[in-house]
Amino acid sequence: MTNLIPTETVWNAIEKNLFAVLGMVTSKGEARTAGIVYIVHDRQLYISTQKQAWKTRHIAKNPSVSLTIAIPKSIPFMPWIQIPAATITFSGQATVQDAEKLPADILHKLFRGTEKDTTMLKTASVITVRPTGEFVTYGIGVSLMDMRFPEKARGRAQI
Repeated sequence: MTNLIPTETVWNAIEKNLFAVLGMVTSKGEARTAGIVYIVHDRQLYISTQKQAWKTRHIAKNPSVSLTIAIPKSIPFMPWIQIPAATITFSGQATVQDAEKLPADILHKLFRGTEKDTTMLKTASVITVRPTGEFVTYGIGVSLMDMRFPEKARGRAQI
């Protein structure tokens, strides 16, 4: 049984984190993943990269992507007990655009103060991911004790 998780709970977890694994497909149909840093704005994820990066080229040719966000879990005062990370996974449609074309507030949030470096901005692009379908979760909105039981820890939420 998969539990229905409130959409707001999932978005709150996404917004509190900044690292994810981006999945894409090459022009040859091969699967690729890349660790990325993201920000959230208006329920879309923004990822900075270089115009010449391979992920930019792959996504420009095939905009269907997936993202998995791992959320570390631990027991306070007992860090030696290992607990699997909670996860949020979803599919999305991605677009690639020149960084210089984005609004100033998104650039500031994404580049964390380095957006004034015009040389850097000229070589940067931004991947925007619009989630589609459902969020698939594990360990979101459940206690650490319930994470031991997959039937309690698995969840889905509407995007």
